[in-house]
Parts: sequence; C-alpha cells; structure tokens
Amino acid sequence: MIKLENVSKKFGKNNVLTSINLTFCKEEVVVICGPSGSGKSTLIKTINGLEPINGGAISYNGRNIDQIPATTLSKHVGMVFQDFGLFANKTVLDNLVVPQVVVHQVNRATAVEKAIEQLSALGMAAHKDKYPDQLSGGQKQRVAIARALVTKPEYVLFDEPTSALDPEMVGDVLSAIEKIVESGIGAVIVTHEMAFAKRISDRVIFMDAGRVVESSKSEDFFNEPKSQEQVCSCPR
Repeated sequence: MIKLENVSKKFGKNNVLTSINLTFCKEEVVVICGPSGSGKSTLIKTINGLEPINGGAISYNGRNIDQIPATTLSKHVGMVFQDFGLFANKTVLDNLVVPQVVVHQVNRATAVEKAIEQLSALGMAAHKDKYPDQLSGGQKQRVAIARALVTKPEYVLFDEPTSALDPEMVGDVLSAIEKIVESGIGAVIVTHEMAFAKRISDRVIFMDAGRVVESSKSEDFFNEPKSQEQVCSCPR
C-alpha cells in the first residue's frame, strides 16, 4: 500500500500540492486527471521520491519512503515518464539490462534474460539492438514501459505516457498499458485520455490547483460528476 498523509509541496513561494491525503492499494488502477498545472505530475513524482515534499509523509507498505533506499523503492515502484527517459547512448536491450546490473546488482546473464522476456511481451524484442533514435515515439515508450516492468514492481507510475506521442501512436501505447494492468499490477496513471481511463480505472482522482477535489470509484466519477469543473476539465 502507498499512503500520502497531508502532503504539501512548494516550488519557491508557489504551493503546488496542498494537504494531499490518498491511499493506493495493491492491484488497484487509479487515474489522476485535471487541468494543466493542477499538480498531477508533481504528485506522481513525489510517490517514489523523485520530488521531495515540504510537509506531510509518504509511506510504502507502512514504511516512510525517506527511510527506504532509492534503489529498493525503484524496484517496487516503477516509473514511466512523458519523455521516455531512455539512455540515448545505449541499445534497447542495455536500457533494460544496465539498471538491473548497476542499480539492483543482478548478474548480466539473468538481466539479459529478464530484459528479453519483457521486451517480447511488449513486442519490442526484434528491436533490442537498436538505439533510441532509431525508434518511433510509440516504440520508445514501449521500451520505457518494459524497463519499468523488468524488476517486477508492485506498482507502476505513468506520468502522461502518451503526451509526447504523435496521435497515430497513442492507441498502441494505451493498448500496451491496458494489458499490463489486466495482469494485476498496481498502477497510478496521469492522463488526459479519458475514454481509456474509463475502461481501465478502478478509481479516478480529480485535481485542481494542487488539491484533490474528488477521489471516487470510476463508475461514480464518470456517471455522477460532483462539479461542473470536472465536466469541463476531464471530458467524458
């Protein structure tokens, strides 16, 4: 379980997150939506320590994340970024192998085996010897997803995974994410793709101005919106 208690975050004098209280359960798929600048991406980055918080506490399975080594936390809570975050000077295969070997001390032979298994699951094994600049945006994101999954995390955080893609590539990446969450992995997904969110989410969180306005079961969120702002900002 991931738990946020009274979390706040500032950039300079600006309050980016205010009094955030949320719980993310194992195997739950949660979508975070809201207007641009509402704090969605900042929130998701605080969950695995990429953004330090100014107040409150975040815990993973009852332990404050400040007390968990970053390498341990990243093994259990994977991350997929808007801009892919791939190593430009390494092949697709090594983008999955090197983090396992260097960060998690997996021997290379085992790391290669795990990497190929994950790339195959996402239809990218044939591209394992290519470099990121030889791939399309959709292919890069599938590699990034494979890298996040290769350590068999309990949760994966997706920060607007389709925002940097050409429109024709969005559906391919969304389909890959759907298959992943159907396997039972916990997921927290920041997205504006609301038809996709409606299909896969157990719960939807709506944010505005750094605050959680609503956290509801998916069917309640889409069928009985609590405010006009949600209707306008998160098209159904």
